[in-house]
Amino acid sequence: MGERKLMRLFLAMLLLAGLAAAQSPDSKTLGGDAHWLFQVASGNVLKAAEKMPEEFYSFKPVDTVKSFGEIAGHVADAQYFFCGSINADGKQAPGIEKKKSKAEIVAGLKAAFAYCEAAYKATTGDNATTGVKFLNADHTRLGVLNFNSVHIYEHYGNLVTYMRIKGIVPPSSEGR
Repeated sequence: MGERKLMRLFLAMLLLAGLAAAQSPDSKTLGGDAHWLFQVASGNVLKAAEKMPEEFYSFKPVDTVKSFGEIAGHVADAQYFFCGSINADGKQAPGIEKKKSKAEIVAGLKAAFAYCEAAYKATTGDNATTGVKFLNADHTRLGVLNFNSVHIYEHYGNLVTYMRIKGIVPPSSEGR
């Protein structure tokens, strides 16, 4: 699927999610909606990482895929890639994907999501369409931040599958 088709699909999903969900206090702006989506996505990943027992962090359904811990670490490292283009501070991913312990990975996720908070909080209706370089192309701040949330949710889906295989109810399904 081409990048433009992927972005259109994401924007349609974002619109539907926004219509179906309650508004957050800052959801009246483009930047506020992007921040809300990030908070939901990152919150689910963090809760999944905290809920999964440490002995399952090395679990992979088959040898050709990443383990639960590697996926969670990949999400953490990717925050520096996506939000670094907005923050423009040169910060590099700290290699959380290579960590083995639950404590290190959870701490890495918390730090990475906090790093991205600055990019989302600084995105307003006035600058959401400001151009940034990302993946060797011109994009908007909003486009990059929304792509980040799509990426987080993509991997949350992996984490959910791993949790269900191990008989654990994922955070987004609790109480149902």
